[in-house]
Amino acid sequence: MTSQLTNFRRAVAADELFLMEMLYQAIYRPPGSAPVPRSLVINPVLSRYVLLWGRPGDLGFIAEVGSEPVGAAWLRLLPGENRGYGYVNARIPELSMALLPQYRGQGIGTRLLAHLLAEADRQYAAVSLSVSQGNRAIRLYERYGFEVIDWSGESWKMIRYAAGRS
Repeated sequence: MTSQLTNFRRAVAADELFLMEMLYQAIYRPPGSAPVPRSLVINPVLSRYVLLWGRPGDLGFIAEVGSEPVGAAWLRLLPGENRGYGYVNARIPELSMALLPQYRGQGIGTRLLAHLLAEADRQYAAVSLSVSQGNRAIRLYERYGFEVIDWSGESWKMIRYAAGRS
């Protein structure tokens, strides 16, 4: 089943609640595991990926089917003590992305990531992320040029350089 994707629009400050939902959806849970509490996303270690959205350097897109938001992919610089799980340096933003469960496996995430990375290539030399080793999204990231640069426990840190940069 393929959904009719009508557009990708820039994420704005008013999207912060939806981005928090996407942050929750982005938390990897192995198949068959119990859901994590929704309150987990208000923990400062995770909420830093979304709170006060719209700061300089923030870049994100919301995927919509019709007028309904169904997913998001976003980048955020997290320097200093705000370092996230995928931190490389203060000039490389970290990627987060997720779709509502009923919209996964339809190609929306692939198109959304391509859209975000095309814009990111104009603004940043590279993009980083952290992903759990069991997460199927690793294959998507690898298709778009992300490479493992470090690992810790069950997570991989990956980086993708913009076209013509390294």
